[in-house]
Amino acid sequence: MAEQIVTVLGGTGFLGSSIVSDLLEAGYRVRIACRHPERTTQPQSEYAEMVTCDLLDEHSLRQALEGATAMVNAVALYNERHGLTFDQIHVQGAGRAARCALDMGVERQILFSGIGASTASASKYVRARAQGEAAVRESFPNTIVLRPSTLCDQHAGFVSALKMLTTFPVIPLFSQGKTRLQPVYVGDIAKAVRWCIEMPETAGKTFELGGGGTYTYRECIDLVLEHQGRKRPKIPLPFTFWRLLAAILGRLPNPPLNRDQVILMENDNVVGRNVGTFSDLGIQPTSLQAVLDQTDH
Repeated sequence: MAEQIVTVLGGTGFLGSSIVSDLLEAGYRVRIACRHPERTTQPQSEYAEMVTCDLLDEHSLRQALEGATAMVNAVALYNERHGLTFDQIHVQGAGRAARCALDMGVERQILFSGIGASTASASKYVRARAQGEAAVRESFPNTIVLRPSTLCDQHAGFVSALKMLTTFPVIPLFSQGKTRLQPVYVGDIAKAVRWCIEMPETAGKTFELGGGGTYTYRECIDLVLEHQGRKRPKIPLPFTFWRLLAAILGRLPNPPLNRDQVILMENDNVVGRNVGTFSDLGIQPTSLQAVLDQTDH
């Protein structure tokens, strides 16, 4: 196994680092490709290699893919900032990486997108994800597309955001808090990546990966409150309020809330029909309740 090299683009992020850890544990050689490797710590493994790579720079992409048997594109841009746009990263960048992977003889490619990716969405972010899928499949038809729901682990991602909310004296809700979500444990996503690399029948397929339970947003908050041993009043606020707030906060260099995030919360974020799921990969996904239970040990 160790002779196989997997290049993970965005390998130092929340999702990418979990993927890297799983692959290293399984015995792969992993090339961790990111824009600023000097700002992060390389995993303590003789099989890990950190390289500088930018989706906007074809030369660096080719260097990062030299000799790789598989590529995982886990790069994500959630706010358009520092001159970067969703189109540059999720459409042009993803397409560029796919073309380079094909030219460099990479056998397996996995692209991360998101549940609900659609060119008809009102969200620029969601539209870019869908356009990116199309751009990548145009160059590399056998690309495996993974669309996870809201990512979390015991201390980060969605769980971290909810824990922060529970410190407020009053918790604001998106409308009545009825949006349905399937928070997904990042470790399960990492395992899915490995299975997609190893299972030939996954080539060219799309998988929507939701966690082991479906909850309303209000129920997610209640679960975290229970685990925090807190009680807080909750106040429903209409989406018109959230859209206005996002417009105001959007003027900040790194806004905590943007228009696209509000649009996402206006729609259920659950696994759809006619797509692959965790069950097709032989994985039993962890529920949000189980993720929170891990923090008690």
